[in-house]
Amino acid sequence: MNRLLIAVLILFTTVTFAQDKSREKIKALKVAYLTEHLELSSEEAQDFWPVYNEYEKERQELRHRQWVEIKSKLKDVGSLNEQEAQNLLSVYLKIEEEEEELEKNFLNEISKVISAKKTLVLMRSEEDFKRQLIKQYRQNKGGR
Repeated sequence: MNRLLIAVLILFTTVTFAQDKSREKIKALKVAYLTEHLELSSEEAQDFWPVYNEYEKERQELRHRQWVEIKSKLKDVGSLNEQEAQNLLSVYLKIEEEEEELEKNFLNEISKVISAKKTLVLMRSEEDFKRQLIKQYRQNKGGR
């Protein structure tokens, strides 16, 4: 029993560490990708990254909250009564509104730091990075 518990703990720790390492690697790749595409001056970069990092942190917190409060409960959607389903839907809509507000605030803040054109390049570059990441994931998954 103790050996099984130790094995499970080691496996859990290894998986968690690998996920954290993977997230950090993706974050570093994204920073490099955005830096290259935005062509920020050193002054712009000094002002840009703190604003962007704060936005990313808040966006990640909202997504985590959405997962905890909604998506994890959708697995058992058949067992929800109508009131519980309505409550989940309300929470979902509230979080979506918060995300939209966060996005608006970020765009207002970032446009004080970089030009409107670079802000649009940022938006496009984030989408391009996401597409490339998904493409790479699919290729690696298929290659296993």
